[in-house]
Amino acid sequence: GETNTDDLSPAQDAWSRPDIPLHANAMLKNERDGINPEKPGEVGPLSQIKELIAKGNQVAYVGDVVGTGSSRKSATNSVLWFFGDEIAHIPNKKDGGVCLGGKIAPIFFNTMEDAGALPVEIDVSNMNMGDEVTLKIDHAAAKVTAFKNGEQIAESELKTPVLLDEVRAGGRINLIIGRGLTAKAREALGLAPSTLFRTPVQPADTGKGFTLAQKMVGRACGLPEGQGIRPGTYCEPKMTTVGSQDTTGPMTRDELKDLACLGFSADLVMQSFCHTAAYPKPVDVQMQHTLPDFIMNRGGVSLRPGDGIIHSWLNRMLLPDTVGTGGDSHTRFPIGISFPAGSGLVAFAAATGVMPLDMPESVLVKFKGKMQPGITLRDLVHAIPYYAIKEGDLTVEKKGKKNIFSGRILEID
Repeated sequence: GETNTDDLSPAQDAWSRPDIPLHANAMLKNERDGINPEKPGEVGPLSQIKELIAKGNQVAYVGDVVGTGSSRKSATNSVLWFFGDEIAHIPNKKDGGVCLGGKIAPIFFNTMEDAGALPVEIDVSNMNMGDEVTLKIDHAAAKVTAFKNGEQIAESELKTPVLLDEVRAGGRINLIIGRGLTAKAREALGLAPSTLFRTPVQPADTGKGFTLAQKMVGRACGLPEGQGIRPGTYCEPKMTTVGSQDTTGPMTRDELKDLACLGFSADLVMQSFCHTAAYPKPVDVQMQHTLPDFIMNRGGVSLRPGDGIIHSWLNRMLLPDTVGTGGDSHTRFPIGISFPAGSGLVAFAAATGVMPLDMPESVLVKFKGKMQPGITLRDLVHAIPYYAIKEGDLTVEKKGKKNIFSGRILEID
């Protein structure tokens, strides 16, 4: 079936997200097929998880569709708390782990990469809970083959060969920083660029034109006007705008501390308090008092509880044709382009002013005619999946799911 990030990190338990071991107890707390929570609605299936771990093999998290929904680093943190590896000298946090899915949502995939896990999109129809599956990785071809009872049951390619370096480095952010430091050190010493790291395979230039999104990202990467970034290209575009909201803000704060960030490099870093303003818990009140100064001391802009919603504010503050990100899965820019992210990547973008990106493909949606009286913008938004379902590009059934929009940029004309 489908596991969304609310299953792994329930919204009602948002207050405990920075406390990874405590928050992990709420993972899968709601009853579903094959899952038996200790206290339904309160505590997840801890005994079931212990039984699987007791078998002695590494436990992978497997699902038909994994990680859809909101962009919560806490969802990854919870999975890794049970199935990941200890980090030397760092308590209450883990990295590593394996996640297999017929489809893994893009933001969750990126968050897994940042945490040093190995996410693999592969056919999981022959895998069931408790099965012993052997994964064989061909490092040269970046291929993964799954075997059960000695027989091959699935085969897939890794999203990128660099994924193997990310796992070795303990996460994508560690790799990017380490690779950058290595390059600068070798340049200062007059040495040739290092051949130690795997490099992303850049797609061939088709010679065709670029979409508007590709041109925007191209401009953010410093390309000449009118040039763009081809889908599949690894790039690090400049982040002009970075948004952070309050249910993931405390985790972003922890990630910024891990990066030893004393000042933001992005032009605008904005923190909102729109999720906890109405009914704050005592821990939320404390966060509302301490987080604004943390953001402002590093050159960011902090709203106050009651000032309004992150999306409305970002829409007012945006610069046209620029690229940004936000710690909210529906951070969308109407006059630019946004690549929403988990709190780890948001912290990295705010601290360094750039964000790692494997340029996605685009889906172009064209509207023709005039808006009719009584039809709202929301109706137009709802029309997009409605017509995709009618044309067979989007299915509601969880097994054998089709979703033309998944992992792609939506460009509206």
